[in-house]
Amino acid sequence: MNNNQPKQTMTKNENKLSKEEIKLLMEQDADFLKPMVQYVVQQVLEAEMSETVGAEKSERHEGRQGYRSGYYRRSLVTRVGKIELRVPQDRAGRFSTEVFERYQRSEKALVSALTEMYLQGVSTRKVKAISEELCGQEFSASTISALNKKLDGELVRFARRRLEAEYPYLILDARYEKVREDGVVRSRAVQVAIGIDWEGRRQVLGVELANRESETSWKEFLLGLKERGLHGVHLVVSDDHAGLKRAIAQVLSEACWQRCYVHFLRNALDHLPRKANDDCLLELRWLYDRRSAEEARRDLAAWLGRWQSKYPKLCEWVESNIEETWTFYRLPREHHKHLKSTNMLERINQELKRRTHIIRIFPNEASCLRLIRALAVEIHEGWIESPRYLNMEALRDQRKADRQLTAMAA
Repeated sequence: MNNNQPKQTMTKNENKLSKEEIKLLMEQDADFLKPMVQYVVQQVLEAEMSETVGAEKSERHEGRQGYRSGYYRRSLVTRVGKIELRVPQDRAGRFSTEVFERYQRSEKALVSALTEMYLQGVSTRKVKAISEELCGQEFSASTISALNKKLDGELVRFARRRLEAEYPYLILDARYEKVREDGVVRSRAVQVAIGIDWEGRRQVLGVELANRESETSWKEFLLGLKERGLHGVHLVVSDDHAGLKRAIAQVLSEACWQRCYVHFLRNALDHLPRKANDDCLLELRWLYDRRSAEEARRDLAAWLGRWQSKYPKLCEWVESNIEETWTFYRLPREHHKHLKSTNMLERINQELKRRTHIIRIFPNEASCLRLIRALAVEIHEGWIESPRYLNMEALRDQRKADRQLTAMAA
C-alpha cells in the first residue's frame, strides 16, 4: 500500500497520449486489449447474423427472414494474440461472413481505436467506422451504442457478481493512480481484494476507486463485498493502515488479522539509524521462517538480547508490534509462506503499474477503473484456468480438530 500520495497539480494536455505512445503501448503489452478485440469481433459477427435473419436473438419479429442454428468455433490470429470466436449459423445455411478477411485489413486501426477509447475516453466514432468496415455495411447508432455499453457492462458484471463460495483467506491492498478532474490531477486509491476459496484457487473479488485510503473508504469497500455475498473469512492479510485495520475489525470481526511482515520489516527501518548493522534486520527476518509461534518467540527473546543495547528504540517497537505479524503461525505450515504477507497482491499491483505507467495520467475516473478492471479480469481468468494455488485439506483438517477440542472442552 502506497501512502505517499503525489500532490495535486494543474494540467492541460499532459494526460493525452500521442500516437507514438499508443503505438508503443500496443507493442509493449497488448494483452489487456485481447478480450476487447475478441468481444468487438464477436459482436460484429452477431450483428451480421441479425442483419441476415432480420431479428435479434430470441426476438419475435414479423419480418424475420430466417432462424439461428447454433455456432461453430474458429480461431483468429491477431496482433494481440490468438482469439477464439463463435461463428453463428442459420438453419437455411444462407449466412456467410467476410469479417475474417476484412479484419486483416482493419486490425491495426481497430486495435488503435480500442486503445484510445479505453485509455483516453475518446469518441467511439472510430470504432463505429471500423466495425462498419469489418462488416461491409452500416450499423445503426443504437447498435454501436449497445456494443460499447456491453464492453463496459462485462466489467461491471464482473465487479458486481455474487460471491457464492466461501473465501477463508482474504488479502487486501491498495495503490495509487493519477486521475485528471476538472483540470486538476489528483491521486485515487485503487482498492483490490483477493480471495482464496476452499478449492485453493485465487480469485479477484473486488476492484474499486476511492478518493483516498481511510476507514470510511475501506469500510464501504468491505461492506460492498459482504453485500455481494462474501462470507466464511478465516484470515485477512493486509498492511497496518489504521483506517483499514479499523474497517476490518468492524466488518469482518469474525476473522483473524495478519499484518504483512514485509511491510513490518520496511517500517522497522524508521526505528534504525541510517548506518545500522544489516545483520540486525536479517536476523529479524529469520523469525518468520520458524515452525511455530512458540519457536519464533523463543528466538525473538534471543534477538532482543543481542540488539537491545545497540538499538533500544527498534527493540521496543518490535516487541510491541511483532505479534500482529505472527498470526499466520496459526495456519497449517504449508500455508505459512503464502499468507504471511500481501506479496500475492503486491505482484498484481506491480503488473498494474507496468501496464499503466505509460498512461501517466488518466483523463477521468471511468477510464482508470475501466483499464484496472480489464486487467483484473485477465488475471482472475488466468488464475481460474491454472492449477490450484493451495491445498486446503490441511486447513479443513485443522479446523475439524479445533471444533472437536472445543466440543470436548464444553
